[in-house]
Amino acid sequence: MQICLTHFLPFAMLHIMFTPQKLYEGKAKILYTTDDPTILLTVFKDDATAFNAQKRGTIVGKGDINCAMSQHLFRLLETQGMATHLIDCPTPNTMRVRAVKILPLEVVVRNIAAGSLCQQTGLELGTSLTPPLVEFYYKNDALGDPLLTGDRLQLLHLATPAQVAQLRTMALQINAVLSEFFDKCGITLVDFKLEFGLDQQQTILLADEISPDTCRLWNQAESDPNLRVMDKDRFRRDLGQVEEAYQRVLERVLAQDF
Repeated sequence: MQICLTHFLPFAMLHIMFTPQKLYEGKAKILYTTDDPTILLTVFKDDATAFNAQKRGTIVGKGDINCAMSQHLFRLLETQGMATHLIDCPTPNTMRVRAVKILPLEVVVRNIAAGSLCQQTGLELGTSLTPPLVEFYYKNDALGDPLLTGDRLQLLHLATPAQVAQLRTMALQINAVLSEFFDKCGITLVDFKLEFGLDQQQTILLADEISPDTCRLWNQAESDPNLRVMDKDRFRRDLGQVEEAYQRVLERVLAQDF
């Protein structure tokens, strides 16, 4: 994927000799260099994957939606004292972010039993989890992003014990803010995935994105288990109307001020 500099006229005019270099391409985003080594450019893609990329497809407009929603929710969290990697969004599907070293951990917070938790434990779908469950997964596609125990976290040295404790605390703080916010949107935050990174000062920043790709979201106005789904489960489970669901979530999120 090529970046068209005409989308960034103010930057192109000032730094016309600079050519962005692709640093990384994942399932949902591409990361590019900028003329400032402390700042990177994230391009959100419309590509969709599920089941460790065994299922692939496209959700039209997803890049724009996820970028806009992530920006709004990052700003919300920043008002509550949470440090994020967000700088700004030059175009609808791009985000300038602070360069961080991503910790190889996916931090999952679960408020309600769903998905793999039900499959692996036998818990009934919709079981309320009090207190919320915080899980750590090894961010490694080749291994299938396995669930990690506390001892395995220490064994693999993926983060220090102090960092793991801080990640847990931050995840629960984020959950409290987002759960209240989504509730005002008429949406239940079932569970979600977070990623974090270290900046040059070794400060932990919230990174990646917060979107229907990374959150399981249920419409509170619907009781039907299929109709209430407003997230990537619509794509995973072939429920249809994926783009419409993503758009409805974005509209409700942007309608809520903070």
